Amino acid sequence: MDSSKPHLVVLSGAGMSAESGLSTFRDSDGLWAGASPEEVASVEGWARDPQRVLDFYSQRRREFVGAKPNEGHRLLAELEDRYRVTIITQNVDDLHERAGSSQVIHLHGELMKNRSVRDPYTTYPVEPGAPDLQLGDLAPDGTQLRPFIVWFGEEVPNMIPAIEATERADLFVVIGTSLEVYPAAGLLAYTPPSCPVYLIDPKRVHSSYRPDLIQIQKGASEGVRELCHRLSQAKD
Repeated sequence: MDSSKPHLVVLSGAGMSAESGLSTFRDSDGLWAGASPEEVASVEGWARDPQRVLDFYSQRRREFVGAKPNEGHRLLAELEDRYRVTIITQNVDDLHERAGSSQVIHLHGELMKNRSVRDPYTTYPVEPGAPDLQLGDLAPDGTQLRPFIVWFGEEVPNMIPAIEATERADLFVVIGTSLEVYPAAGLLAYTPPSCPVYLIDPKRVHSSYRPDLIQIQKGASEGVRELCHRLSQAKD
């Protein structure tokens, strides 16, 4: 990365991918429709009914395959011409990467990867159209394979790299997240005091860490377009 460029750090949430047709957690017909997070996204749920958990993520993978990056994803990738851009995402899709972003930190895992129940750091890619994961499918370490998803009750392995990137930010942008999910929402506490913080979301969002948020009340693509316009004007 070119250290002479200003460092722009983006925290993206479910609203970033909603325009690509991927459900958000909070929609009435969204990701948890027909299932509670405790049942399919927790250590306890896995212990109770692992096959149900595997089936849930297999269905999510089928839905995911047809999704494509939206304009917001593409515009963030294009900002690498002028900035050192680090994307910190709560999303488990790879739409930022497919749009061209080169530095992406996934806080909550990646849907198209598996890991073993023993090792949270070694991952195995899942090709589109691959057979659904079943009980008895083993990783090279001999333990059961599971989706590479950070469930409720588990540590967030990439939190330290995310904090380190945030501490070095010259500009911080929040897109499509209500700032209610921790520890991700706590990243704003690590932004340098002199670092402007923009927030793109159709709804008003507040942060006790940064009451000086610069809000752009628009959806992801329209909001990133507005952000790019403002940043371009500031450079002129």
